[in-house]
Amino acid sequence: MAADGLRAPALAERCFRLFPCLDDRARRSKWGLKVALVLLHVIFVGVLFLLDADLIRKTKEEPWYTAIYLGFLVVTLVQYFFTAGSSPGYVIDAMRVGNETYTTSMNSPMILNQSISRNNSFTSSMNRNQLGRHNCRMNSSSWLKLVMDLYPPGSSSRNWTCAYCNIIQPPRSKHCHDCDKCVLQFDHHCVWLGTCIGQGNHCRFWWYIFEESILCAWTVILYIDLLSSKIIKAWWKEFFVIVLLAALIFCLVFLLLLLLFHSYLVLTNQTTYELVRRRRILYLRGIPERVHPFSRGICKNLYVFCCSRDGKYTMEAVPAMEELEAKARPYTGM
Repeated sequence: MAADGLRAPALAERCFRLFPCLDDRARRSKWGLKVALVLLHVIFVGVLFLLDADLIRKTKEEPWYTAIYLGFLVVTLVQYFFTAGSSPGYVIDAMRVGNETYTTSMNSPMILNQSISRNNSFTSSMNRNQLGRHNCRMNSSSWLKLVMDLYPPGSSSRNWTCAYCNIIQPPRSKHCHDCDKCVLQFDHHCVWLGTCIGQGNHCRFWWYIFEESILCAWTVILYIDLLSSKIIKAWWKEFFVIVLLAALIFCLVFLLLLLLFHSYLVLTNQTTYELVRRRRILYLRGIPERVHPFSRGICKNLYVFCCSRDGKYTMEAVPAMEELEAKARPYTGM
């Protein structure tokens, strides 16, 4: 018994060495959810092929039908892992990219030669160190200026400084306590994906919901065909299939509602956080609920969401009051 007690921690330690991602409890829970979701797909699809003799016969006669169904299942799972592994667009990364661009321009040979020629000195190491410290100060000040220009005039940087990251948040960003980072255009933290949904992966998240909805609806049809064919003779097998069908219908209704909700958000250029916490966001207070301040029209919103190539870390400015008042006016034929 004592040997078995010592063997278990050693085995766990060996597993953690082989798979470092399992050493963290948060990562273990994320991977546990991913494995559970894959197993659910395997169970729902596997029951069909175990109990539905007509489906097996149809597969032999027309293999293309089953091939398309299984292929779509694989595509949906690939889209799931692709979305789960994508970055939502963190503010700290946007700040780092901006600072690297600024530092590269400041550290160019032309700038260095100008700095050395001004001081009439050839001690390049001292000039580079001084220029580096100057770049750090300029980087923070340039980020402050860049972000504050996105807010209405008269705004204070204290209102937009994250209490956890201690960085100035651009408009539409929020700190996620699960990821412990500020996210650009924060929508929500998805537990099943194990990551935040933001500017960088909202489009991929929508496509994943779309594919999962089609797959779920297709599987519901196959289950209904299985029950209507009266192939199952044992009552407990039929009861098991009915339970799975009820779970599938529940998932399908949830997925369709989620798809419609996020489609509405895309068409109006909103996020879940902005819609739910509108009264708590300072720059959205006082704006009528029927006014969507960041909307550019349905066509432009769709283009920016799906096809825009402006960059991964784009930031939107808060519209001026004149523009918001124009959007608040009732639409007339005139």
